Amino acid sequence: MVHANTSVHQVDFIWDRLTDEARAAVAAEPLLGGTIHASVLHHPALEHALSYRFAVKLAAPEMSEQILREIASEAYASDADLALAARADIVAVFERDPACHRFLQPLLYFKGFGAMQAYRVGNWLWRQGRADLAYYVQMRVSERFGVDIHPGATVGRGIMIDHAHSIVIGETAVVGDNVSMLHSVTLGGTGKEDDDRHPKIGDGVLIGAGAKVLGNISVGHCSRIAAGSVVLADVPPKSTVAGVPAKVVGEAGCSQPSIMMDQLIGVRGPDQD
Repeated sequence: MVHANTSVHQVDFIWDRLTDEARAAVAAEPLLGGTIHASVLHHPALEHALSYRFAVKLAAPEMSEQILREIASEAYASDADLALAARADIVAVFERDPACHRFLQPLLYFKGFGAMQAYRVGNWLWRQGRADLAYYVQMRVSERFGVDIHPGATVGRGIMIDHAHSIVIGETAVVGDNVSMLHSVTLGGTGKEDDDRHPKIGDGVLIGAGAKVLGNISVGHCSRIAAGSVVLADVPPKSTVAGVPAKVVGEAGCSQPSIMMDQLIGVRGPDQD
């Protein structure tokens, strides 16, 4: 198993594997050669490739690809944690998404990964006090990927967002490391309050499709939120919650729900009571 804390010192295993996969992909499908060369093989390191993808995906008549690439390049040069988080995200998607068979897929094709890396650049801008540019990135990510993450939110490493349609993460939300979520998840507020108003998600949490976690509440580490649940109160660590409103229905079922991705809750056979 590949681990999300892979070091980038000395040998960059993630980048080496990406470039090997890119060469194999070009050989298998020459019609994608231009895209794959421009996105991967023309670059000396993952940071450069990420800057290019950020710019290509978010460019618009009002903001050129060149300017966006310069912004992203500055971010990656200034904060090494951005690229470390990207590497952890690639590994997370590869390990947890059964549709992902190569490191190359998240970088080129998966909008959850693309949206997360763009958010990370927007968050860097936010932390630099460049709020308007950060809001611009948020707007373009929402328009291009259908994912709306406020640049002020805090998101850890090793994040996997599967399908990634209609994800909303509010300004004061905090998401820990190694969290997995599916489409239509909302980490939102409950009204018009303007203080600390969004959820705090612990490490290793699995959030099912369509779940809504609302308010300044805590979701304990290694817990599970069932699909379609509406969570309005704190969730204990290592537990499973389900329903509207969500209630604790049992333990998490395993030590690392976000990695195991097991979303079945209390399934019974037809002959069981």
